[in-house]
Amino acid sequence: MLNFKALLLDLDGTLLDTAPDFITALNRQLEIHGREPVPDNAVRTSVTDGSVGLIKAGFGIDPSDQQFEPLREEFLELYFANLADKTALFAGLQQVLDTCSQRRIPWGIVTNKPWRYTQAVLSQLQLIDQSATVICPDHVNQPKPDPEGMYQACTEIQIAPSDCLYIGDHVRDIEAGQAAGMVTIAAGWGYIATDENIDEWGADYVLTQSQQLHSLLFN
Repeated sequence: MLNFKALLLDLDGTLLDTAPDFITALNRQLEIHGREPVPDNAVRTSVTDGSVGLIKAGFGIDPSDQQFEPLREEFLELYFANLADKTALFAGLQQVLDTCSQRRIPWGIVTNKPWRYTQAVLSQLQLIDQSATVICPDHVNQPKPDPEGMYQACTEIQIAPSDCLYIGDHVRDIEAGQAAGMVTIAAGWGYIATDENIDEWGADYVLTQSQQLHSLLFN
């Protein structure tokens, strides 16, 4: 069992498998515009870059294109309308949260997903009231990889960063956790780009499957 007093997690691709609802929203948008759907895997590897990455994957344009922002806003409204239809905790994560509750270990979220969507999905999955802290870009001046959100989360739960674990599926998550002085765990089950080597992120621990997390934390 690792020695820690609080558990902090990234949201998309770490705690929640949100990709199915992103896939639905993007392919619905592509259909509206008379385009062919994109493969599920192309969406999964783009989720980590948020709506910007998803519009790039779906329409093959970048933010410099004049159509980019209108398409991004349209996509976000489609996503918001059904953002918890298929989204669920990754396998084994409910057990992790339950054990944290049993042992009175606070857990929370530090994400680069805006509050509007984070609050909605956590509420619909009945997780918002269980979380000791939820930090989104709306709550800080600098999102991850800056450690500001990590420090703010620790302040809210009144636990030193050195007593926290942070789990994430992107190198920025590991960088932010390390900058704050936390023990870091790379979530290899998440939305990792095809050109990323998770072993090069420098995390204290690397897990390939979400089912491995409970054993690492508590056994």
